[in-house]
Amino acid sequence: MKFTTKMLTECAVLVALSVILVALIHFPIFPSAPFLEYDPADIPIFIGTFLFGPMVGLIITVVTCVIQGITVSSSSGIIGIMMHLFATGSFVLVAGYIYKMNHTRKGAVIALIAGTITMTVAMVIWNLIFTPIFMGTPVSAVASMIVPVIIPFNLIKAGVNSLITFLVYKPISKIFKAPNASAQENNA
Repeated sequence: MKFTTKMLTECAVLVALSVILVALIHFPIFPSAPFLEYDPADIPIFIGTFLFGPMVGLIITVVTCVIQGITVSSSSGIIGIMMHLFATGSFVLVAGYIYKMNHTRKGAVIALIAGTITMTVAMVIWNLIFTPIFMGTPVSAVASMIVPVIIPFNLIKAGVNSLITFLVYKPISKIFKAPNASAQENNA
């Protein structure tokens, strides 16, 4: 895939939107795990994945994770960056490839559901690895949170972000796919 100036600019806009969204909207869903916060930051990443494909979606994910991790989410440090990368990256790769192969509304629904399930399973594994380090607790304490907290949290977060992505993708994609003004002027 060739990166044009327009595409790079659009990707940068999506990264910026993601950082702004996480700065403005983030809150814990479960009081027993206040470190697990819902935020809508993945929505621009999911949109970028559907627009440009899974590999570009993964690039948007990496850039967003690093920028968020050193700015608005800096308190979680490298572990926060890695967790965000594993969560969103797993979603983006699965959903992006499914949508790329079946570029329809039904394909989008299947992709978003598969991405949500993938992210949830991935985060069960990565929470068992990284949360004990981050929280300074034994693995058994994290394991006891898998069913009542970690699985529902990831299903809710990915599910809500998927639903919003599904609802806003078409109108937003029309903006991104519109020819730029200078090309229109040259054709006039």
